[in-house]
Amino acid sequence: MRAQPVWTLAQKELWDALRNRWFILYTLAFTLLSLAFSYLAMAGAGLVGFAGFGRTGASLINLVLLMIPLMALTVGAQSLAGEQERSTLAYLLAQPLSRLEIFLGKYLGLSLSLLASLALGFGLAGLLLALGGVAASDPMGYIHLVLLAFLLSLAMLGVGLLTSALSRRASVAVGVGLFLWLLFVFLGDLGMMGTALVLRLPVDGLFWLSLTNPLQVFKIAAILNIQATLDVLGPAGIFAMQRYGQALSWMLLGVLAGWAVVPALAAYFCFARKGDL
Repeated sequence: MRAQPVWTLAQKELWDALRNRWFILYTLAFTLLSLAFSYLAMAGAGLVGFAGFGRTGASLINLVLLMIPLMALTVGAQSLAGEQERSTLAYLLAQPLSRLEIFLGKYLGLSLSLLASLALGFGLAGLLLALGGVAASDPMGYIHLVLLAFLLSLAMLGVGLLTSALSRRASVAVGVGLFLWLLFVFLGDLGMMGTALVLRLPVDGLFWLSLTNPLQVFKIAAILNIQATLDVLGPAGIFAMQRYGQALSWMLLGVLAGWAVVPALAAYFCFARKGDL
């Protein structure tokens, strides 16, 4: 594998994403909503006392859970299937490039575009909080939230690329991606509660079930990073803290990293095993 072709393809994929009107729309919406949430958090801090970046960052968790998976799934689903539909993928494969180089170039470019979108939204929100006089007692909590959000975006990007590799039309891949987004979102708190009631799951079973949803893993890790306790999540959160203690943060980080790696590897193997396009 050669680094130069991978970086060239990554740059091309990055600029294509930044010119995509849907990606621009998602980025603007995420940035504006981040500023709005930060302003509301700052106003609340003025009523109940100053809060650090870690505590005010909690207001952004639900925004990340809704916007970032949608953005990552959409751009990932459009990538390979869109190139195949436009016949540009066949042109790339005709060049002296391996499928691994093509896939890594696309993955790297899309990852950088998601990182740029997150950096814009979180950067302006953090700047607003700092200029508004919110005490930066725990800036690392805010930085960790950004890193967790980027890891979640990589997980959803891998899932999007997997749907793209299994589809021949971009519209089909995007449709599947939107369905998966709805599935992950609705299998959140309400879905977990319903499943626990129907199956009569014990507390430990409910916690392990939550790890099958990357959005839930991100939410638990983000709350633990900000509050250092999971009492707000009820019995499952209390069980996790009592059972795993300080190792819980690393455990959640490992699960989220697994969600970022496994779907991306599956997408590559599906792409590599495809016949001539």
